[in-house]
Parts: sequence; C-alpha cells; structure tokens
Amino acid sequence: MASSKLRKVFANPYIVFHYAASRINLKWLPDLTYLKLMYRARTGEKLNMDEPVTFNEKIQWLKVYDRNPLYPQLVDKYEVRNYISSKIGEDYLIPLIGVYNHVDEIDFGTLPDSFVLKCTHDSGGVVICKDKGSFDLHAAKEKLERHMAINYYWTKREWPYKYVTPKIVCEKYMVDESGLELKDYKIFCFQGVPKMIQVDFDRFQGHKRNLYTPAWQYIAASIEYPTDPDKKINKPQQLDQMLDLAGALSNGFPHVRVDFYSINERVYFGELTFHHGSGIEKFEPGSLEVRMGEWIKIPPDSP
Repeated sequence: MASSKLRKVFANPYIVFHYAASRINLKWLPDLTYLKLMYRARTGEKLNMDEPVTFNEKIQWLKVYDRNPLYPQLVDKYEVRNYISSKIGEDYLIPLIGVYNHVDEIDFGTLPDSFVLKCTHDSGGVVICKDKGSFDLHAAKEKLERHMAINYYWTKREWPYKYVTPKIVCEKYMVDESGLELKDYKIFCFQGVPKMIQVDFDRFQGHKRNLYTPAWQYIAASIEYPTDPDKKINKPQQLDQMLDLAGALSNGFPHVRVDFYSINERVYFGELTFHHGSGIEKFEPGSLEVRMGEWIKIPPDSP
C-alpha cells in the first residue's frame, strides 16, 4: 500500500496537495490558486484558465468567474424546491416529510418505515432507510452530524455552497421499476439545450454509468465510471417530457446538469448541478471532454 502511494507521488508530485487539502485548513488560499493546484493533483494536467478548452477546464473557469446570485438557492436541496415549483410545478417534487436544522430535531419514531434523509448543503450527505426494523440509527446520526459540520465549498471551491445554510430534509423513499434502486437521468444542458444524458446504475454493486444522446443513442464513452454497452437501459417513456423540462430549467445558464427520476410513469425532479464532478472526472476518450467543452460558451470579453 505504501509503495503504491509513493509511486503515485513520483508520477505526479502535486498529488501531495490533494492529501494535504483533505487534512489541513487551506482557507487562506485564493480560489484560483487552490483550483490550479487541485486540478493538477487530481488530473495530472496543468489547468489552462486563460484559454480553457476542455469540459473540465471550463468547469473550473465557471467556478471562479460565473457568480450568478441564483446559484446558492438552486444547489440548496431544500430551497430549490420553491424554484422548481415556480418554474415547472410542485407535482415534479418528491414528497417532503420534514425539514430540520439539526440532527437532534429529527423524531425518528414518527418517521415512516422507509425514508431518505439528505443534507441540503453538500454532496454525499445522504442516509437511506429502507426498513426501520434494520436501520442503524446510530450510524445514520453520526453520518449526518459529520456532514452538517462541513462547508462543502472549501474542499472543491464550488462557490454556491459557501452560502447554503445546512439543513436536513426528509423525503419519501422511492424506487423505480427495478424495485431495487432509483436510476436518475442526468441531462447535461448548455444555455437551455439538452446535449447528453447520463444514467448511473448498479451503484451498490459495481457502479457503472452509460451515456446517451437526447435521441437515446448509446455513446461509446465513459466519464469516471465504466460504461456497459451490454446493459440495456430502455428509453424512458417520459424522455421527451424530461428534455422539455430540462430545457426550461437550464435556460439562461452556461451549463447545468438537470437530474430527473422516472417512477411509475411519472417524472420527478432530482437536483441541479452546475459543476459536474467538480471538473476533475476522467473522460474516455479525451475527445468527448473536448467536445463537451465546446458546448460551454465563455463570453469573449471575460477575464
């Protein structure tokens, strides 16, 4: 294990910064400097912020220079519900059971037998309860408390999260036709135009990710997780509706990923993501990253 880590450090000395950033306070580093170092550490490439070309480079550029005041509301998993209701209607929202300021406010005894708890201010602060009879309450509380204490902005410098007040939402537990999981359809949109769809599956048994065109043609490429051309994922019956809704929700933004679920022939909103993968995920082939970079239009008079 130690020799493996040493080989990684010799291959890319900047990886030391990644280890340091996860352990010590680097709040004193300006965003631009931090992102250049983190990008080099995670990708092995020098970040071109003067003339960004690839998708990942332009995501870093957007982190620093695209400061739309709406973004903090739209990345907040509770506040975004008001935005969605006003834009496309509350029927697309997963039913809300409760919202809490602290873990101690949650009365687990009154919750249904299955539910989902989510921190509103980060990525990954999710607890899924399928059956209260086998639910590890202690572990759930520990995870939520750990995530509630984190300001997600400082690790990835995704600035909208800096201004989100941490809360916990409890939503209805839902599964799709598989009865096992909830596939989400992540629609990559650029200035209101859906360009590509990502579907994650088998998250708990070898996470995979397939990519499709808006016409539901399989794309032989991968982003971070393996693709599986033999996995048949049927075109959602509500795909056209999802694409129309994604276009409406993404209009006016240089780039945003709009996520939906398809459950029992109904469409439900998932989330809005402005910095997919924080701009450090690996693309295969690299030509896809370049092509997606072309879809993000940076104003010519920008910094």
